[in-house]
Amino acid sequence: MGNFAANEGLSVFVILVWLGINAYLFVQFYLNFLVERWFYTRVLLGQALSWARAPAACLNFNCMLILLPVCRNLLSLLRGTIQLCSRTAARQLDRNITFHKLVAYMIAFHTAVHIVAHLFNFEYFMDAQLNRDPNWLPFVLSDIGNGDGLAYLNPIRTNETNPTIVMFTTIAGLTGVAITLALILIITSSMEVIRRSYFEVFWYTHHLFVIFFIGLVFHGYGRIVRGQTPKSLMTNKPKDCADDFKYWGNSTTCAVPEFAGNPPGTWKWVVAPMFLYVCERMVRLYRSCQKVVITKVVMHPSKTLELQMKRKGFHMEVGQYVFIKCPSISRLEWHPFTLTSAPEEDFFSAHIRIVGDWTQALYEACGGDKTETQEAWQLPSVAIDGPFGTASEDVFRYEVVMLVGAGIGVTPFASILKSVWYKRIQNNQDVFTKKIYFYWLCPETEAFEWFADLLQVLENQMTEKGVTDFLSYNIYLTRWKETEAAHFRVHHEAENDPITGLKQKTLYGKPNWDNEFTNIATTHPGTKVGVFLCGPPQLGKSLEKQCHSHSESDVKFIFNKENF
Repeated sequence: MGNFAANEGLSVFVILVWLGINAYLFVQFYLNFLVERWFYTRVLLGQALSWARAPAACLNFNCMLILLPVCRNLLSLLRGTIQLCSRTAARQLDRNITFHKLVAYMIAFHTAVHIVAHLFNFEYFMDAQLNRDPNWLPFVLSDIGNGDGLAYLNPIRTNETNPTIVMFTTIAGLTGVAITLALILIITSSMEVIRRSYFEVFWYTHHLFVIFFIGLVFHGYGRIVRGQTPKSLMTNKPKDCADDFKYWGNSTTCAVPEFAGNPPGTWKWVVAPMFLYVCERMVRLYRSCQKVVITKVVMHPSKTLELQMKRKGFHMEVGQYVFIKCPSISRLEWHPFTLTSAPEEDFFSAHIRIVGDWTQALYEACGGDKTETQEAWQLPSVAIDGPFGTASEDVFRYEVVMLVGAGIGVTPFASILKSVWYKRIQNNQDVFTKKIYFYWLCPETEAFEWFADLLQVLENQMTEKGVTDFLSYNIYLTRWKETEAAHFRVHHEAENDPITGLKQKTLYGKPNWDNEFTNIATTHPGTKVGVFLCGPPQLGKSLEKQCHSHSESDVKFIFNKENF
């Protein structure tokens, strides 16, 4: 329980506060529309009035939050500031995308409730106009304002129309349709299967948020939902006059009620985050205009492209990532890639696995499909936004570290291991981290090749310096063919591994995480162990569960996962 609090306590607290504010706003605004001012509106609409307005308040709150988790530069600034005070608090910023998704789901939920309630409202408005009975209060209320057109209550002013026409001829109707369509496209295109297979669809539809926010700001300007004015409440008190509606205007105590809508207030909620996001985009634009030079291109096996680049004033930390744009492929698309270089190097690099249309186009633009070497002037120009912080920045703040990478997810750990080599082996610097356990899970042998070179250098250097106990690494091949298995059996007794060329032999299958965590806990009593993962969600759930179950009073495993 103690480790769960250490790993998840602050996250749970933040989520509970967020849910609590949503619940408070919903209840408060629901009750706000049960007061005397809205009595006559409720005569027309019943409880659907409150059911429409309460989720609208929650929508304003969540739309205020939705942009903040994707302001990457703001988060990097906050991360650096908060980290000085609390590592636990800084780790919450690494879950920005998760919170972004939760807020989006909440927006979708309240939008659905808001729409359904207003569908009922429009039917009630229409019924009040169609049933033209002067002895029926809803019709009398609907008929108010026909003379001056200002003090009306029912926005449907005639019985010769229908709710569909009103929907497409009013500000509230048009903006509501635009908001809803934009939201549906944004959410559906964000599904994992679409985002993974058709990233361009996800990327372009997500920019419909511009239409969403424009529609949101102007949605309330029509003032369709109207209540009795304060001045009118002095001359027509509903509890005294509602039953005497036939004598309104003919009595000294009950005048004809007047109505007005609330002034639009959504802009008050979203103007600050919109301003921050505009500043964010301006910073990105400035960075994208800075010149980036590709100094080297390396084609690794298993269709992995390595780009080594330079940009004036570029500074990075281990485990950080950048967004890359190649204007010759697309002027709008930016794709995130972890930096695989170390801060001590005079360039920065990214390893890019060719898995989609954009990466394939970049691979071809860099000459990956050609046999001859590309000249420097033939290489495409690229723009870089970043670097941005991740959980891996904290790796040297733990005395004992577990690094777990799956497939291409090993890239942030390339930066860490390179930095370890520069700090501890080459420069003899003393670092707080005393032991690193590195696990790499790969489904195919080709994926080992580009990273095995780095491990071989580290292995040789550690042997020469006599610090072989600093890094323990385990490489797992999770899938293999029968012919490969036979070859491995023949060469198993060789001094170096037949796949990687390392002295440490490749293991087959998947790690027994229970045994691994138990051994580390036994070997390092009284320490906090940082567990860092860059891999699939299923593996993340398994490691997080192990962190919780193996943490005791003297040993705590702190789980960190890459999210970008």
